[in-house]
Amino acid sequence: MDETNELYSIKEFSKISGVNAATLRYWDEIGIFTPIKRDQYNNYRYYSIEQVLALNFVTTLSELGISLKTIAELRKERDPEELLKVLEVRERELDMELRELRLRSSIIHLRQQLIRAGLRVDETKISMQHMEERAIKLWPPNEYAEGDSFVNPLSEFIKSASEHYVNLSFPVGGYWDSMEDFMSHPSKPQNFFSIDPVGVDKQQDGEYIVGYTRGYYAKMGDLPQRLYDYAQENSLITVGPVYTIYLNEEISTHDKSQYLAQSYVEVKKSRRRY
Repeated sequence: MDETNELYSIKEFSKISGVNAATLRYWDEIGIFTPIKRDQYNNYRYYSIEQVLALNFVTTLSELGISLKTIAELRKERDPEELLKVLEVRERELDMELRELRLRSSIIHLRQQLIRAGLRVDETKISMQHMEERAIKLWPPNEYAEGDSFVNPLSEFIKSASEHYVNLSFPVGGYWDSMEDFMSHPSKPQNFFSIDPVGVDKQQDGEYIVGYTRGYYAKMGDLPQRLYDYAQENSLITVGPVYTIYLNEEISTHDKSQYLAQSYVEVKKSRRRY
């Protein structure tokens, strides 16, 4: 029997092993996995059935994302201890990749929440809403020189955001210590904050009055007054800080006049005596 009858062509071996022929040719060229025989006349590649097991070494490590260079080095000098070192390194790399993927997933989730909320709200009305506790990252207090807008402290902070472990891909909003501060300086938040799942600060669980306005950043219009009037008309007192977050902004629309801000403040029932 001719020897080639006991072997398999690259096309046949590709079907048996599940590795496409182009990959087998490439792995042969770089010396990672070579055929058992090359025809001396036509240079055709031939493989044995036993090579399926040898190929498992390459395919397994390749599917784990281990570099071909490392696979080639292991192929020459392979033992359990060396392989263990390689797997430990790859595990650490994968842990970092998973953290990055979870981070991106959180950003996508939050962005979707805000955009969907912006599409369904009645922006003309002030309403009462229950809000659950939410993790945020409160940025350092803003400092305003005479004539400054919110842009100045924001720009200054952005330069050093990484030093404060702030991820600017998360939604960013404005923060005022109280309703009085919000009404006095609606275009100048005392702090900025980001909605960050790993933030150590908390937006408290509670009942909030919520309102909306359209326009470029810090253009609050009559929203502060409308929030205040709603609280007065419904015998509510505002407690704690005012938050403003943009449901639609430059990420979702190019028209600055259509940016949609949501401002909200926690309230309690007033205990008036008559």
